[in-house]
Amino acid sequence: IFINQEKYARDLINKYNLTTTNGIPTPMATNMALSKDDTSKDVDQKLYRGMIGLLLYITASRPDIMHSVCLCARYQSQPKETHLKAVKRILRYVKHTLDFGLFYPKDDSFDLISYCEVDYAGCKSDHKARVEHVVS
Repeated sequence: IFINQEKYARDLINKYNLTTTNGIPTPMATNMALSKDDTSKDVDQKLYRGMIGLLLYITASRPDIMHSVCLCARYQSQPKETHLKAVKRILRYVKHTLDFGLFYPKDDSFDLISYCEVDYAGCKSDHKARVEHVVS
């Protein structure tokens, strides 16, 4: 079984007029630090929330963007230009990886394994560790 939302992702790219932009190999820059105390200009909340909502829907088959989308979703109450730029980068990544999805081989055992690196100072907004469960 292969779960893929390629058509939905293409529609998303078309909706936000990103068809002429280049794809990008990562959903978020490693040196990007989003903050609620951002001093850049405000952006339209309705536009920002719409983008986040559509991206959250696509995470059902794209766990590779879950962290980035959820990080951007924190700033829906007062989105700034830097937050919108980060969301557009995620969309450019989706454009670059349209054929990504979840593959479940027939007659194969299914073990879900996840890893977590705890960084107490890594979150610039509240400096709390994000701990995830490891399932095996």
